[in-house]
Amino acid sequence: MPTKSFDPLKIRADFPLLSRTMNGRPLVYLDSAATTQKPNAVIEALSNFYRESNANIHRGVYPLAEAATALYENTRTKVAEFIKSPSSQNVIFTRNTTESINLVAHSWGRKFLKEGDEILITDFEHHANIVPWYQLSKEKGVKLKSVPITNDGQLDMAAFDRLLTPRVKLVAVTALSNVLGVRPPLQKIILMAHQNKSLVLVDGAQSVPHEPTDVAHMDCDFLAFSAHKMLGPTGVGVLWVRPEILDTMDPFMGGGEMISTVKLDTITWADAPLKFEAGTPNYADVAAFSVALDYLTHIGMETVRQHEKTLAAYALKRLLERPDITVYGPKILDEQGSAISFNHKIVHAHDVGTILGEEGIAIRVGHHCAQPLMEALHVPATARLSFYVYNTTDDVDAFINGLSKVDQVFGLAKSAI
Repeated sequence: MPTKSFDPLKIRADFPLLSRTMNGRPLVYLDSAATTQKPNAVIEALSNFYRESNANIHRGVYPLAEAATALYENTRTKVAEFIKSPSSQNVIFTRNTTESINLVAHSWGRKFLKEGDEILITDFEHHANIVPWYQLSKEKGVKLKSVPITNDGQLDMAAFDRLLTPRVKLVAVTALSNVLGVRPPLQKIILMAHQNKSLVLVDGAQSVPHEPTDVAHMDCDFLAFSAHKMLGPTGVGVLWVRPEILDTMDPFMGGGEMISTVKLDTITWADAPLKFEAGTPNYADVAAFSVALDYLTHIGMETVRQHEKTLAAYALKRLLERPDITVYGPKILDEQGSAISFNHKIVHAHDVGTILGEEGIAIRVGHHCAQPLMEALHVPATARLSFYVYNTTDDVDAFINGLSKVDQVFGLAKSAI
């Protein structure tokens, strides 16, 4: 359970946007799977960097530039500590999870995959963990295969076992579905993949912000995630790579900072991680990300997980009480992640989202950049609510009450609970 010192009502006071009203109603923000709100400490850190510390990094020898470089590299160290990496040298900063996955596709995939090799993904995947592999398959003649889900919304592990042939060189899998809040059995997947001599890329965009992460225990080969989904600024992504693999990878982009020497006939690369960080990086937002990491570390990631688990179970229970609502996924109270997808049995998801928005309730509707999953669910779209540290059961109650407004608008009030 959350620690005694954890109080989401006090937490909310740290987030200025949550004090806003929408259409004269208090804002109920239930779209943290898309992006989280930012606490004052992070906003001030970004503003203060530009006021007090702005200088390009890794280049100047004057004190201001050295201080800016120290802030940037200190964040790299904190990221390593946050995911329990023994070293920060295999932590690469990118723009987002999408760029992190594309980096692997270009720097590792282009170099090591050949025609006839296979990449295995799942029907849970976000487009960011599909499109780069699709592009690589067209370029290299690599075959892209996907593991289906079962009727109750779990990963079909029997199918995974069948599809995991010696031709599979990479398994790319989400740690937590951004649509269903389902956790594939990651440890089993990684163990089976490694026994098959396949590498594993984990899309941690939805897991790293919400639960403790230990890359050594996870034993993956690549881990990708984003700052903006964990209280940090936009424009900062992270790619962690197993050191012995990182040493074999080619640069992603060419330019300044990623080189050691440049001549017209010979170029040598800088050591990792700078080898993969060409040009002027987003150093101000990286510096502010450090404060977001401090904020989450102070709360404790186990506390974050337990708080969200309580909220998700409560929301799932309330939704399942309504006969006019279809909830997708396993619907296991004890295991539900921080996102829940549903549909009204009569009203389209986009209409549900619009009406709730007019009530000040922010949820996400659509295919959630997961069209293969929508196809597996046999729906064009779903409505999704998702939680974070600043949400409370009052937010869930407001959301449930908002569904009654949906019924009222469509003249369905008599059939609604």
